[in-house]
Amino acid sequence: QVQLLESGGGLVQAGGSLRLSCAASGRYTVGWFRQAPGKEREFVAAVTWYDGSTDYTDSVKGRFTISRDNAKNTVYLQMGSLKPEDTAVYYCAARSGWRITTISSDYDYWGQGTQVTVSS
Repeated sequence: QVQLLESGGGLVQAGGSLRLSCAASGRYTVGWFRQAPGKEREFVAAVTWYDGSTDYTDSVKGRFTISRDNAKNTVYLQMGSLKPEDTAVYYCAARSGWRITTISSDYDYWGQGTQVTVSS
């Protein structure tokens, strides 16, 4: 079993940047999801362990970058050009399969979440 620990959330003005970190040991595909008040949890980005392949939801392409440092067992989500609609609790999740999937139920392990608030 893997334990996931997110950090790096906070309050930022629109147009600003934040970097989220997820401590995730082991050979897992790791994804970031987010959930805004009154909305369903949605896929944001994911990265594989074995070759670093990535995928993003359309609304964050060109603004967010996911990466991983296997030596540090850490996955990062660099968020730029933030918008108020990016406000949500961001969750790190891991799955044993090597393939990226955007479906939350495909992920086996979840962190506790970190709040990101973007003010206008």
